Amino acid sequence: MTARTAPRIDLIGIVAADMAASLAFYRRLGLDLPADADTRPHVEVALPGGLRLAWDTEATVTSFDPGWSRTPGARISLAFDCGTPQGVDETWAELTGAGHTGHLKPWDAFWGQRYAVVHDPDGNTVDLFAATDRGQ
Repeated sequence: MTARTAPRIDLIGIVAADMAASLAFYRRLGLDLPADADTRPHVEVALPGGLRLAWDTEATVTSFDPGWSRTPGARISLAFDCGTPQGVDETWAELTGAGHTGHLKPWDAFWGQRYAVVHDPDGNTVDLFAATDRGQ
């Protein structure tokens, strides 16, 4: 009997209703996504540490899963370390100023982080955080 290799997370996938809008949002968070990716049905980016983030259009997903449909409610949540409490506030201001929906305004959380939550164009929650003096 051969020992089984333990699965490891390698990719987080997002289904985008509007690929260009979704990629523009994540570019504002610092991801290096080429401009010509806006018209592709599938896009991937390698993140530090080797994890990958990918986007598929709804048409791409239904091409291999005809029964797929978008369901309401939170499906995933991504968290971005903004480096400093001020970075959280600035990132929040940039994203909401660009018209993205803010969910929870920046606040000093009891667990020692400055924290805020915005929604990406597909309604996924995106957490913005940084350690505060209390969390260090």
